[in-house]
Amino acid sequence: MTGEKFSRIITSLPGVFLIAPRVFRDSRGFFLETFTRKDFAEIGIRDEFVQDNHSCSAKGVLRGLHFQSRHPQGKLVRVVRGSIYDVVVDLRKNSPSWNEWIAVTLSSSDPQFLWVPPGFAHGFLSLEDHTEVLYKTTEYYHPEYDAGIRWDDPDLEIPWPLGEYGIPAPLVSPKDAALPRSGEIDSPFAFGSGD
Repeated sequence: MTGEKFSRIITSLPGVFLIAPRVFRDSRGFFLETFTRKDFAEIGIRDEFVQDNHSCSAKGVLRGLHFQSRHPQGKLVRVVRGSIYDVVVDLRKNSPSWNEWIAVTLSSSDPQFLWVPPGFAHGFLSLEDHTEVLYKTTEYYHPEYDAGIRWDDPDLEIPWPLGEYGIPAPLVSPKDAALPRSGEIDSPFAFGSGD
């Protein structure tokens, strides 16, 4: 689906898609709009965003795979410096793609955004030093409902590109290292529930 300023690129996970903005380039540099409510509505995002987040990561930092067990967040993710290997896992019970995942590379040199609706776990591996990620969320952060699944869950078999980028081992926070496997959680999300 293509709007005037943004194009939607579907993925294999229902509801998750990339957004290609229209970029104006000339000898001075470039300009693009990163969010316009009416144009996003044209490509299927009618959610209200309530919070903006900004992270900076060294090469090899792996954040995730995160979700909120209550007050689930939709996330609009983009990279403004560096690049990431971005992963989304479907946690919606009865979904035809339950426990399936996709991975995309987002980069500041190719300014696409990733839309992750509520009901999915999300995480990323920083592929370069000083990688900066901005993301808008549809719900506020509620630390008491902060949850996730292990980045190296053997049931998911996500092929994080460590060797390809010369990363001997990911840098994972103690909290993320202690997350359960997907089979050890009772997902709070249901397919078609509007979450």
